[in-house]
Amino acid sequence: MNLDELYQTIILDHYREKHHSGLRDPYEAEVHHVNPSCGDELTLRVHLDGGTIADMSYAGEGCSISQASTSVLGDLVIGQDINYFSGLYDEFLEMMHSKGEITPDEDRFEDAIAFAGVSKFPARVKCALLAWSALRDAVNQASAKEN
Repeated sequence: MNLDELYQTIILDHYREKHHSGLRDPYEAEVHHVNPSCGDELTLRVHLDGGTIADMSYAGEGCSISQASTSVLGDLVIGQDINYFSGLYDEFLEMMHSKGEITPDEDRFEDAIAFAGVSKFPARVKCALLAWSALRDAVNQASAKEN
């Protein structure tokens, strides 16, 4: 199995077996994001415990890339500090705009490494970034409420 096939398998596995799907309480912020270029829609909730992302849940419709990216994102950030997510977001954004030129740290990115292959297809980058942008907005809103 080559690397692109492995990446495709990871994405399809998360699409079929979505982690953190289904909106849950409690939450401090809920956002709704839409990718107008392909119709992906996502409602995402975040629950913070101090500076930690205690939970992230979502309901969404869309392509396998957007749905898998949301599933992977939850696995990566639940239980992590919001500053950790902020750094991870910046690195993911850089990778997604690299057109396949950046190979991320597999230990840090875990299954999100699969989206390095997606970065070669500019039309699909917005699909992969939808959840990441939604969570960034939700964390910002929830943090503002705490302050």
